[in-house]
Amino acid sequence: MAMLLLATALVVFHLGLIFSGLVPNLVSRPLHLALALPWIFIFAKGGFLTRLSGAILCAAGVAVCLWIVANQSALSDQYGFLEGDFQFWMAGTLLLVVLEGARRAIGWPLPVVAALALAYGMFGQHIPGEFGHSGTPLASFLGTLTIAEGGVWGSLTGVSVGVVAIFVIFGAVLNAGEAGQGFMNVAAAAAGRLKGGAAKVSVLSSALFGSISGSASANVASTGAITLPAMTRLGYPKKLAAAVEAVASSGGQIMPPLMGAGAFVMVELTRVPYTQIMAAALLPAILYFFAVWVGINAYAKRYDLAAIDQGDQPQMRQVAITSAFFLVPFSVLLWGMFVARYTPQYAACIAILAGFALLFFNAQGTFALKDILLRLESAALNSARQVSVIAAIIVCASIIIGVLAITGLGVKITSLILSGSGGYLWPSLFLTALACLILGMEVPTTAAYVICVSVAGPALMQQGLEPLQAHLFVFWFALLSTITPPVCGAVFIAAGMIGENWLKVALSAMALGIGLYIIPLAMVANPAVLELAARPLPALLAAAKIGLGLGLVSYGVIGFRKPLQRLAASGAGLLIIFVGGNLL
Repeated sequence: MAMLLLATALVVFHLGLIFSGLVPNLVSRPLHLALALPWIFIFAKGGFLTRLSGAILCAAGVAVCLWIVANQSALSDQYGFLEGDFQFWMAGTLLLVVLEGARRAIGWPLPVVAALALAYGMFGQHIPGEFGHSGTPLASFLGTLTIAEGGVWGSLTGVSVGVVAIFVIFGAVLNAGEAGQGFMNVAAAAAGRLKGGAAKVSVLSSALFGSISGSASANVASTGAITLPAMTRLGYPKKLAAAVEAVASSGGQIMPPLMGAGAFVMVELTRVPYTQIMAAALLPAILYFFAVWVGINAYAKRYDLAAIDQGDQPQMRQVAITSAFFLVPFSVLLWGMFVARYTPQYAACIAILAGFALLFFNAQGTFALKDILLRLESAALNSARQVSVIAAIIVCASIIIGVLAITGLGVKITSLILSGSGGYLWPSLFLTALACLILGMEVPTTAAYVICVSVAGPALMQQGLEPLQAHLFVFWFALLSTITPPVCGAVFIAAGMIGENWLKVALSAMALGIGLYIIPLAMVANPAVLELAARPLPALLAAAKIGLGLGLVSYGVIGFRKPLQRLAASGAGLLIIFVGGNLL
């Protein structure tokens, strides 16, 4: 009961912020963290000592957050400068709680990077050479990170509070009802009768589901529970079935209209309107799934993969009924953004209310009070858990961004990239992609994107990329680690669910998801593909050019057995994509 009450309070608080108007940032952001901490420290699994330490840290963290809320007016007048030992203790406690919260939520790597950033900020003046800094008074350094609207309470945390949390709640409400089954039924009706139909159903359903979940791992675990058994029953090799699910689920994070949390962080960092980001991301996302589709056709020819049996395909009446459970909220969302011209978060709140109303109904048309209560409980609990994990990630990443800003380290790393690349765009893109891959192995996509774009984005923009172009490039490459060894989360989960060697799955996934490696570069070589809203005809022509090349590369890698055939098809595809582009 305590969990349900806290979950309800978290949901009501975030929805209330949108409807209530302006709330001071040093009130809304600390309360956001205070509501998230119990789900990280108390309601997580663990032994007695873990729970005891968690309860202590949670109490301390909540106390600091409430102290900041109670004293926000006075703290604002301090301009990020700590006064007295008590405030130093508060600042230290808050940073410790944030680091440990991130560790418990997602593991060691991100908090270790944040701790190293803190150490650099406090002791970096002793580092000789250009990578040292001039030093910042400790009261100012810690105060900027903890009691001012920078660091922990910076703009990224504001995105988590005001936008990401709302769309996470929206996704949780949809998933608690019949929307997930609606995705599956629509996908099965659209692609189930095609050759390799089960794999194509997985692609479509994962694209739909992944857009609202924003997590490749959650996508694999949810849609994979249905699609993986369906593929194995039809004789798909296990490595292929798991690879299809991993690749399709990873692509969900780049598929508009929602694109998980990344799109809203991008809005804050680029100051580009959300609708413009969504329009720019649409054609590349379609190209990604097109390449996956071509790859599935090649595999279907190689393994003679069958379509889904007619008897296993949903009836049109069932498709129509279940699809309403996601079409209605999505229609309300799109109407709010594009017709009524509401902000994305306000439109999402209205869509949440529409989705909430649908939780009182099911596809059978029956009214079962127990089922309704279970759906409402699921929506609240899943909302709270997902919002809290994202809050832990973003607040911890905000420490790193704050240190970069205070010390000027970001500018120095940008200069290093520029000098290391010799001032040429192509080497800079390669170095950035490598950094994204390495960092993405250990931290979630959104955190990897935020950190990489903070240090590498300015270098790419100095070499001629438009801000949105640079941000989308980094965001796409932050996804590489979901299917690329040695750490490939989506592959690990899919391989475990189906009982296959993960490395075999990863190799198939890399071939099937070849677009993830090529399309970011294609966006740089063919910038018109990102201008669908402003120049639709050039954007469509650029997409057609990239699509033709991608199709050749995808089929060449998978469809041909002889190395020379593969090399010829892939080489021709790459030439089509990049000849005349900015990379050659």
